Amino acid sequence: MKITDITLDRLRLPLEPPLHAAWDPEPRRSFDATIVRVHTDAGPVGVGSGDTMDGFEAFRDLFVGEDPLAIARHVRTLEGCLHHGAGYWPLEAALWDLAGQVAGLPVATLFGGTLDRVPAYASFCVPRPPSERVEVARQVAEEGFGAVKIRIDRDRVDQSIAAVSAVRAALGEEFTIMVDLNESWRTAGDIAPGADLVTTRRIVRRLADLDVFWVEEPLPYADADGFRTLRAENPGLRIAAGEMQRSVPEILRWIERDVLDVYQMDVVLSVGMSRARTLAELALLRHRAFTPHSWTNGIGMLANLHVVAGVGGGPWFEFPYDPPDWTPARRDFPLAAPLTVGGDGMLAVPPVPGLGVTLDEDAVARWRVR
Repeated sequence: MKITDITLDRLRLPLEPPLHAAWDPEPRRSFDATIVRVHTDAGPVGVGSGDTMDGFEAFRDLFVGEDPLAIARHVRTLEGCLHHGAGYWPLEAALWDLAGQVAGLPVATLFGGTLDRVPAYASFCVPRPPSERVEVARQVAEEGFGAVKIRIDRDRVDQSIAAVSAVRAALGEEFTIMVDLNESWRTAGDIAPGADLVTTRRIVRRLADLDVFWVEEPLPYADADGFRTLRAENPGLRIAAGEMQRSVPEILRWIERDVLDVYQMDVVLSVGMSRARTLAELALLRHRAFTPHSWTNGIGMLANLHVVAGVGGGPWFEFPYDPPDWTPARRDFPLAAPLTVGGDGMLAVPPVPGLGVTLDEDAVARWRVR
């Protein structure tokens, strides 16, 4: 079997009303997705998505004509592309989708088959005052979620912490709350300096008093010693990071130095599925957690889900959801049906070969960028 072509569908869904996410300097007026399809001479087609794939056309010939199941070779090639282009990890997801189809197994089984479902947490994104944040938290709790993640708006820290406090008071001590400071990396156009350790120590101390499960991305990635300081000063509170850390050697150094409690490398935006599996297993062997960032679309979520379930990660899985602004229908618009969480709060691995992607071809045609 050989790869005959790799095609990209670039999609753009206009958002009305626009989404004002806490980590973006401006309201997001569209949601973009790039669908990667790996075509073969034997018939099966693998599908992936997650990153933009901008500039990939220059590297297509490195893969066409090769065996799609030689994934280790392709991973090394993709790592070489990082030096001259961008992160093209959705291609690896499409290759694993193809491999699962050929094997007749879910990708999670190929990655170890430890779990077939994981508890999901509702990952909020919209800055809201405390009363509104409580209202949405109550809604998702009634839907079955046992945990939420609240993002701290760096321009309204006191109000954001008040929202965390209000959710804790409303939903009680048994409900799990994570908090994201969004300080480890910046989106394009956001040139604000990263948080300093002194300010962050004060914020984290306040959050520790609210019994949050973890504080995510509290400092720039370069400040590994700062991460360790926060851990040492706040026993009982976990420090999580790494969602966009693309340096595998640096993550290995973090694991060796015991920098984090929770490792969060996104498999379609950060290090790819194969490397994430290796790093996750190393972290798990040290009794640390692996629960990746999954803020893309449903296809990227599925790629992350299969790795987590395969290696036995967790204890929670990120489910981007902040109604009414951010919903599965918006997030998963290229899919025939959006991913949903059961009434028990669990997100199940699709029991089908591959990643379990079923595209809505009419939606793909409608929103394709021409």
